[in-house]
Amino acid sequence: MNALTKIEAEAARPVPLKFEIGARTLLTIRRSLVRVPLDLREARAGGLPALPPLGRAAQGYSVTSLPEVQLAALVAESGGMLPFVRQRYTRYYADFSGGFDAWLAGLSSNARQSLRRKAKKIAALSGGALDVRRFDTPEELEAFHAIARPLSLRTYQERLLGSGLPDDAAFRAEMLRQAAAGQVRAWLLYIGGEAAAYLYCPAAGDTLIYAYVGHDPAHNDLSPGAVLQMEAFQDLFAEGRFATFDFTEGEGQHKRQFATGGVACVDLLLLRPSLANRATMAALGGFNAAVAGVKRGVLAAGLGKLAKRLRRG
Repeated sequence: MNALTKIEAEAARPVPLKFEIGARTLLTIRRSLVRVPLDLREARAGGLPALPPLGRAAQGYSVTSLPEVQLAALVAESGGMLPFVRQRYTRYYADFSGGFDAWLAGLSSNARQSLRRKAKKIAALSGGALDVRRFDTPEELEAFHAIARPLSLRTYQERLLGSGLPDDAAFRAEMLRQAAAGQVRAWLLYIGGEAAAYLYCPAAGDTLIYAYVGHDPAHNDLSPGAVLQMEAFQDLFAEGRFATFDFTEGEGQHKRQFATGGVACVDLLLLRPSLANRATMAALGGFNAAVAGVKRGVLAAGLGKLAKRLRRG
C-alpha cells in the first residue's frame, strides 16, 4: 500500500452528522468515530493514509482532506466498512515563494480592481490610509483577543456556523504558548477607528493556517475581510518566514480568489456495517439529495442571491 506516515491511533470521539440546509442544522445524529485528518502536506502528496485499529466503542472513521484520487483505494483498504462522502471540495493554499507582486498579478483583473477599490474606500473612512495592525507576541495576542472576541460575536461565522474566535481557557493558553514560540500571526483591520475585521492564523512548521476569520456585517459592502486578507498576505510575503498559507477544508469564493493552487479532496465516513449505521447513511444520503435538488431549482429560477441573504439572516 502506498501509505503516508502512519497516523497514530486516537480515541474515538462523538462526531455530529448534521442534516443541514445551508448553514442551518435541522437535525444531528452522533457517531463515535476515530478521526483521520490529513494536513495540507499529506493532501498534496496524494498518498493513502493508514487507518488505525478501531476500539470496540468506535463505530468507524472520519477521514478529512483525503485526496479524491485515493477514495476508491481507501474504501477497498477499509475491509467492508460503509463509505459515505460528506463533502467534496478543493483544499486551497497559497505558495509564498513567488513574491507579493507575482501573487497579486495572478489574480483576475476584476479581483485586483475590486480589492483596490474597496481598500481605497476603507482608507478614506480611516483618515486616508488603511489601518491594519499585526499581532504576534504573547502580550500582543492578549490585546488582539480582547478586541477580536467581541467583534467575533457579531459575525456570520459566530452566529450561524458556531466557528467564531474561541473564548475558552484552553484556547487562550494554547494561543499564548504558540505565540511565545513565534507560531501565531493575527491581524485587525480598523475602519474609522473601530475594529471591523480580524484574521487569526496559527502555524504548523512553515505553513500558516487559516483558522479564525470574521468581519462586522455592518461593513459587508466594503468586503473588509478580503481587504484584510490582501494586507496580511503582503505582510507575510515581506516577512519571508512562511512557505505556504493553508486555507484548510471547504470551498469558498474568498479561498478560490486568494489561492495559488488546490487539491481535490473529500471528507469521508467509513462506518461499521451495522443496521443503525446503514439507516443513518441512507437518511443522510436521501436528505442531501433532496437539498441538492431544491438548490438546483432555486438557482435555475434565478433566486440564488436572495436565498443566500435569507440563510445569513
